Amino acid sequence: MEIAGAGSSLEGEFIGIEQPTDAAEARRLASRRASALSFGESESGRLALVVTEIAKNLIKHAAGGDIFLRTLRDHEAVGVEVLALDRGPGMGDVGRSFQDGYSTAGTQGTGLGAIARLSSNCDIYSRPGQGTVLMAQVWKGTLPARIAPFRAGAVTHPVAGETCCGDGWIVQERPSGARLLMADGLGHGPQAAAAAEIAIEVAREHPGEGPAALLERAHAALRPTRGAAVAVAEVDCGSGAVRFAGIGNIGSVIVPHAGEWQRMVSHPGTIGQEMRKIVEFSYRWSPGALLLMHSDGLTSSWALDPYPGLVARHPAVVAGVLYRDFTRGRDDVAVLALSVGAPA
Repeated sequence: MEIAGAGSSLEGEFIGIEQPTDAAEARRLASRRASALSFGESESGRLALVVTEIAKNLIKHAAGGDIFLRTLRDHEAVGVEVLALDRGPGMGDVGRSFQDGYSTAGTQGTGLGAIARLSSNCDIYSRPGQGTVLMAQVWKGTLPARIAPFRAGAVTHPVAGETCCGDGWIVQERPSGARLLMADGLGHGPQAAAAAEIAIEVAREHPGEGPAALLERAHAALRPTRGAAVAVAEVDCGSGAVRFAGIGNIGSVIVPHAGEWQRMVSHPGTIGQEMRKIVEFSYRWSPGALLLMHSDGLTSSWALDPYPGLVARHPAVVAGVLYRDFTRGRDDVAVLALSVGAPA
């Protein structure tokens, strides 16, 4: 199994939600994505309702926000993920907010409850004064059995003025974990996206390579391009270790269930252009840990301390919070989060 995201809108697209016409546009884009995945009438209808309810909530309760749509693939199963981001007042009692009849805006109070019922999978993080990130997935058919040993979530977005993102990523299943690659094409625009996509294709063509060997192959493949920062992490729950190698400015961190963070070391250089010797490191992996990777479109000063309980949420929600609150705003950005062995 693999999931991937690169510079194409096939991976994901953002819709700013400020007024009812934006909600209609989000519904239209979601329906188009469902049609491309050959959703049935029932799944298409559920997805359209989920997006509509989410957009209405953003307008009513948060004075607007963003919706990020992403295609999901799990072996033969396909789905659509809806990630809603806002900086509104947040919720002090999330559980109560999902109960039908509860409302803080004088409405019937059925929005969040309806979203949860219509979704195949749903998760949320909200705190007073910090806003809300809501994730809802709608799968074609029934929710796929959790075959892959991991859960992953990501957000990618191009810099203002560009239609494609120069940052890309791929997550590939391993017998007892996963291999992750993130690539940040030099600069931005189509040429940066092309470099990132070549790095992802190298990972697809060589699924058995370790981090250092994969970077060597990527270095050769990216020579005709402007180059990219690339990092590869391989999580092995059986041995309790993460093998890692990186060239360039890809931030990579292991957040354990308890204890100190481990920041993984990347070396200076540009894959495809100029780099020193690749060094592969090994880090400890513990049950319940979270692995985070991001391009330099995210500030280096990001932190999780202001968000108690966030690391226990779905990785898509974690990626959404970090994107919402720590994006630089002057470069492409990609944020990838992964947990292994967590319940679906």
